[in-house]
Amino acid sequence: MLAAWLLAVAWPAMAKETPPGAAWESLSAEQQQLFGRFRDGWDSLPPGRQQAMVQGSERWLSMTPEQRSRARERWQKWESLPPGDRQMIRQRWQRFRDLPPEDKEQLREAYRRFQSLPPERRQELRERWQGMSPGQRQKMRDRWREMSPEQREQARQTMETQGPPHHQGAPQQRPQGGRR
Repeated sequence: MLAAWLLAVAWPAMAKETPPGAAWESLSAEQQQLFGRFRDGWDSLPPGRQQAMVQGSERWLSMTPEQRSRARERWQKWESLPPGDRQMIRQRWQRFRDLPPEDKEQLREAYRRFQSLPPERRQELRERWQGMSPGQRQKMRDRWREMSPEQREQARQTMETQGPPHHQGAPQQRPQGGRR
């Protein structure tokens, strides 16, 4: 399981380019222990896979026990996802990687702002988004993309202080305890 996790963590590095492989003898004792089940077939692994595993093991070995525990939990969660969900996540990750640096930073900043909101507000925003139809979501994305940076900042401030505005076609707040 650990070796599979290391492969998953290192997969993006493998997809980019094929670095030279790593000889079994060049691995540290800890790495050889991690990859024990690959010992007999190590030389037959593609060089890129070997290098990706070595890089992943370096990250793994530098983690604290708490970080390793969280990583195992994330891996178990990943493994429990249906294949279609994993594929969708891979595609989203690839789209993110292909973005220009300034777009990546904008997304990271939006995520940081979202995470800084109180849990109740984050939940409210999630429910509102999930309550929208695909068409409504796309309309919201399009409108956001058309805004100037100043308009976006003004919208952010309004949403943080007053909550999202009710637009025509957007779902209204659900009454407490009520269902649609």
